[in-house]
Amino acid sequence: MKVVAVVSAKGGVGKTTLTANLATALQHQGAPTVLVVDLDPQNALGLHFGADPGALAGISRASLAGDSWGSVCQQSPSGVHVLPYGVVNEADRVAFERHLEGHPDWLAQQLQSLDLPPDALVFIDTPPGPSAYMQQALTAAHVVVVVSLPDAASYAALTLMQRLVQTYCTPRPDFSGTLHVLNQANGARQLSKDITRVMQDSLGDRLIGVIHEDQAVREALAYDQSVLEYDTHGQAADDLRKCAQVLAQRLGLPLVGAARCSWTSGPRPTKLPTPIPTAPRRAGAAWCMPSPDGHCGSILLCVPLPWCSVRC
Repeated sequence: MKVVAVVSAKGGVGKTTLTANLATALQHQGAPTVLVVDLDPQNALGLHFGADPGALAGISRASLAGDSWGSVCQQSPSGVHVLPYGVVNEADRVAFERHLEGHPDWLAQQLQSLDLPPDALVFIDTPPGPSAYMQQALTAAHVVVVVSLPDAASYAALTLMQRLVQTYCTPRPDFSGTLHVLNQANGARQLSKDITRVMQDSLGDRLIGVIHEDQAVREALAYDQSVLEYDTHGQAADDLRKCAQVLAQRLGLPLVGAARCSWTSGPRPTKLPTPIPTAPRRAGAAWCMPSPDGHCGSILLCVPLPWCSVRC
């Protein structure tokens, strides 16, 4: 199992969107098992996989209740497995964060308890800036991906991220290193071009991708699709695929070229009728959009997993 913590020193850099689309890209490229874990109280990561933002179930509520994470696992239409943060009240959120502060190895232990396949890839999405959530993610990570914008504030914040990585990651022998992704680059703006060039020079091969600004990124979420599905041949989709390939190479992942998990068993979900072909998918609805192979695209229909107790 490889754990990738996706982090940023400041908000608004598109970290959650990048996490979701990188996970989807790697699933499409044949990564055998991809799991995303939402460790951000905003509970936004699941939106990129068709989850209901108002659903209470998630790792926060399950952890406080002493339930297994498998009970809240979902599988998205793309095949990515999703563990949402869930919805909790303020008192429970504070209690959960206190628990994290008192148990620095909690996340690493929880991931081990899932008994994932050895070749599984886990993405951890975190809130921006230093927090108990980021500490947990950094402590569990084999690789850290720092997401930045091509602006002065992001460039200045790289020093903070470097200190956090040195504190929580570098002392561990299983930590492989820090990688960087520059998001929302705009070739039409001189400042964006200048800072992109500076970061390319300073980071070298640690910069694994430059994702260009693309309106399709915002539009895709409105239609409950990944950028790769919504605008397959667009600039951002192409950038994301290239970034995912470089990340897979750095992690030593074998990409077998199959979009569907080969280690699952049992019949595929039954195809359901689609009343409005152009309508976006909605989790929990009585209808769904079919996936490209003609099978149901509802997040409520999933292939049973050995470590996931959700039966849809």
